[in-house]
Amino acid sequence: MITGNPSKQVLKAVRRGRTDEVPALLKPLDAAERKALLVELKALRAELRSSTRWDWEWRRGMQALRVAGVGCQTGAAAAATWIGARDMPDWGGGSHPAVLEVLADRAPAWLGDLARRLADRRAFVEAEYGLVHALVLRSGCETPTSDWYVAAWTQSLDRRHLVSALQEHPHTAVLVPRLFDLVETPEPLVWHHDVDAGSWPSALAALAAEGLFDRRDLIEGCLARLVRGGRPRDLRFPLALVQRLEPTGQELREHTADWLGMVADAPSTVAGYAQQVLAPLALSGELPDARLAEMSGALFFRTEKKLVRAQLTLLGKVLKKRPDVAAELLPVIAEAFGHADSDVQERALKLVGGHLSAVDEGVRGELAAAAELLGPLHRPRAAELFGASLPQEPAPAYEEFLPPVPERRRLSPAAGTVPELLEELVPLVNGRRRAPAEAFERVLDGLVRHAARDRAALAEAVGGAFANAWWMKEPSHLQSAGHFHGSTFGLDVVLAALLGQVRQEYVDAGRAREHVDASCSRHVLDGVLEQRLWEAADLIGTPGLPFLLATPTWHTGALDAGELAERLRLYRDAGCEPAPADFAQALLRVRRDGPAAAEAARAAADLGTTAGDRLAARLADPAPLAPTVRVTPRVHKAAADGRWFLAERIVLTTRERLDVQRDFPGAFQWLGRPLDPSPRDCRFWSDERENLPAVLPLDREALAAWLLPQLAAEVEWEARGAGWWLTALAEADGEVGPAVHLALACGLAGRHAEDRLTAVDALLVLAARGDLYAAGLGATLAGLVQEGFAKPNRVADAARTAAATGAYATVWSVLAPLLPGLLAAEKPVRGLGEVLAVAAECAERCRPGGAIPGLDRLAGRGGSSQAVVQAKRLSIALAYGLDQSATEPAEKSQ
Repeated sequence: MITGNPSKQVLKAVRRGRTDEVPALLKPLDAAERKALLVELKALRAELRSSTRWDWEWRRGMQALRVAGVGCQTGAAAAATWIGARDMPDWGGGSHPAVLEVLADRAPAWLGDLARRLADRRAFVEAEYGLVHALVLRSGCETPTSDWYVAAWTQSLDRRHLVSALQEHPHTAVLVPRLFDLVETPEPLVWHHDVDAGSWPSALAALAAEGLFDRRDLIEGCLARLVRGGRPRDLRFPLALVQRLEPTGQELREHTADWLGMVADAPSTVAGYAQQVLAPLALSGELPDARLAEMSGALFFRTEKKLVRAQLTLLGKVLKKRPDVAAELLPVIAEAFGHADSDVQERALKLVGGHLSAVDEGVRGELAAAAELLGPLHRPRAAELFGASLPQEPAPAYEEFLPPVPERRRLSPAAGTVPELLEELVPLVNGRRRAPAEAFERVLDGLVRHAARDRAALAEAVGGAFANAWWMKEPSHLQSAGHFHGSTFGLDVVLAALLGQVRQEYVDAGRAREHVDASCSRHVLDGVLEQRLWEAADLIGTPGLPFLLATPTWHTGALDAGELAERLRLYRDAGCEPAPADFAQALLRVRRDGPAAAEAARAAADLGTTAGDRLAARLADPAPLAPTVRVTPRVHKAAADGRWFLAERIVLTTRERLDVQRDFPGAFQWLGRPLDPSPRDCRFWSDERENLPAVLPLDREALAAWLLPQLAAEVEWEARGAGWWLTALAEADGEVGPAVHLALACGLAGRHAEDRLTAVDALLVLAARGDLYAAGLGATLAGLVQEGFAKPNRVADAARTAAATGAYATVWSVLAPLLPGLLAAEKPVRGLGEVLAVAAECAERCRPGGAIPGLDRLAGRGGSSQAVVQAKRLSIALAYGLDQSATEPAEKSQ
């Protein structure tokens, strides 16, 4: 037990982390003594915050400090600020009994004010809901209803016995109605929407059956949340609950307007349920015809074919039962003539044709005008139905929409102060896989610059920020060789070297490494980054590295020639020699085109230094570093299970560059060495993979070639994240050849929709820049499909996504050379119908005309398979395009 002056006793207890002793030591202190003690506690807090020790003893001290500090506060606002501070969290709740004990003498109103303030702090209430709940119970105040408090309440209940937990909790009746007001649905409500004991929908429905809740109130709450809309995830709970509650027919009719709103705007699962609810009302006549028309019009604007087809089926049943409503419903059905799906168009036209005799000439003319929206496939049938009343005006001229060419973004200067640098550095190191290359380059340059100005100050700040870093601890028995034995682990090696936590022998070995294993296609790029980091770790804070030469000018990784020449001048004036890896990377990044490069070359030559002469020579060298890429024949290699792997058949060959072998550091020399024509493959990524495209920002073919085998392997193994670098590839500079187009084709064949979307973005950027060789891409895709590498349905989905942006002509230019190979296959290609459907839609939009070998043969077959139907549709669209071009005025066809 600590004895002596009461205030000093509290301080000693805090320093020793004896939280349980603090309440008793505070109890005899009066208001003045507590006020004086609070000053000392704040000083102690500043001391502990600046400590580099973040061990368990430090945490115990902060826990005791939070208890002592809150006991000395006089106002609830100040107490909430103190206990809710981010530097004093208590995720385990070990200090909660002590906090409640030191506040035991406070008035209920004061405790209630504190509880409400803490309930409004999201981070606090999520971590320490138990303390806030205890304060609410002790104060007797109104239950807090903030979103964060409600969400934390749902997390606190025992899911295994949810019904009893809800029955026993004193605030259930207040908090349950708030569930429908939350913007973001808490995770427990999203989980387990079945009938097990842990399902919130099932538990609430059971409690409503017992009378604990009014089921009409719950139904209205669910419908209000569903109408408000949001992410599908956030609507699962109200949708599941309203289904569990099984509304009666009267309850359904009372909310007709709500169901109609969901049909129009809600996610497909919610809209589908609303459609099921309204369908019986429509068939029984309880849904007014005007409302049915409103419902149908809203659905026909949706892209989900299942919903649209179901609505057409419903309208067919209504018309069969009540033919007198044809005049009101047929114009709405005609709105489906413009739907992207040709089957929907056909169903709508058939439905209109079956009831056309029931309408007058005015409605018939309205329907004929709407028939202009039909594609060429259905125009003959429309002509039979409407005759001379069908509009004969030529289709408007097609206009292609491509995204604007991306502008190069200039990198901001490195952070001007150490605190600003740390704000960027800490999240970058802790979440390196999500950091763009530009952030990495700015932070690395900032570290070098601040170390050159005041290494001791930077080291002190970095040491405090990374006191708990893995490399600050003694190596474990699993790391007997020590930290960074053969690997930089990204920026970690630079930070550790700044603090003296890396053996110099490892740094020397990393800088001296001359051989890069070129059999691993990705490792050659990673080797460049690794050598730059070893070099920075060795030279940081020394006169030999005042700042980096290779820091890019633009987000793509490219470096302005004038800027590099000026940096070399500053190096010369300071008497510094460029660091080899840093300068080599700068030479790979420097732009060599335009008048600015010529001017920079003259300025570099005038420097009178070896580095200046090398820059001038580089700026005068137009030759790219691009390797030759080819795919070996199918007989090259088979896996043990009989599968063929594309990654193992991509062969790279590079031309010899003696200047690169002579002047560049070891990790760069693969660029100038001739490679044996053998497959390259690699199954491993570095932590800094986002930075690899910036190694060669001006040579897209070389970049694509060295990353291709890894991309092919990831696509073939259906890994998520394949093709992450395709956007960077499209925005980079340099020639575009077979490597770029093969990489793009692999990306379009990816397993996951988000990965295909990345490839679509790259496709559109290349097209906007005028760099897309569509015929080559189409032929490459055809080969990948025939080899079994690319699945047609995935290619079709990617093409459909690209076309939907308005780039129908671009997509057609890729699909046109793809189709002949698929149509000529000996065995029917599974998924061919989907590819033909996208091609037909593109042809209907942009009207290219022409012919596709093998298309008419497939279109002439009997049957109603999707491939035959879509082949016929495409054939008619191509013929229609020829007819339209022949009838267009001369000035339009020029």
